Amino acid sequence: MNPPLIRWLGRVAYEPTWRAMQQFTEQRGAKTADEIWLLEHEPVFTLGMNADPSHVLAAGEIPVIQIDRGGQVTYHGPGQLVIYPLIDVRRSGLGVRSLVTALERAVIDYAAGFGISAECRADAPGVYVDGRKLASVGLRIRRGGSYHGLALNVDMDLGPFARINPCGYAGLQMTQLATLGGPHAVEQVGREIAPLLQRHLQSASKAA
Repeated sequence: MNPPLIRWLGRVAYEPTWRAMQQFTEQRGAKTADEIWLLEHEPVFTLGMNADPSHVLAAGEIPVIQIDRGGQVTYHGPGQLVIYPLIDVRRSGLGVRSLVTALERAVIDYAAGFGISAECRADAPGVYVDGRKLASVGLRIRRGGSYHGLALNVDMDLGPFARINPCGYAGLQMTQLATLGGPHAVEQVGREIAPLLQRHLQSASKAA
């Protein structure tokens, strides 16, 4: 597996980015290089394909968009690093589980560098610290390619999460790197976590 190309997109609106991921996946060919998009989104709630709308408790002025990933509802906003791996999973030999694990392990390893003890759970995808959720995961595989990905809370307003049942869990508490003693700058986190993710993807591909 060749290392994916890393792209920093800055702060972007959700829907055009989602459509761009769909288009990339639809048009990619056997020789299209894999990419990892790193970015922040403007405030938005997103509902997975089979999500229960009742998990949106009080959206208020924040838009709600139904999208084509798995999972329930989550929030994206400034101060959160979003990682979209656009990977040819057939070519790399990666399965959905191994791709999710690579995303989770990259966050766990990164957090450990700041003395933060994070973990993943078999029954609920994502990364947790003392029962609070640090990162959420939701993927889609289409035509052998992955899109959507992981959202890592860096230094953001966590208030909007109280307007939903995050990932379908009532009362689930969220946390973020800045609160736990980690860095505050989203672009810095993206730049530093990308090599860890590439390493885990490479290891998973070799093991496949």
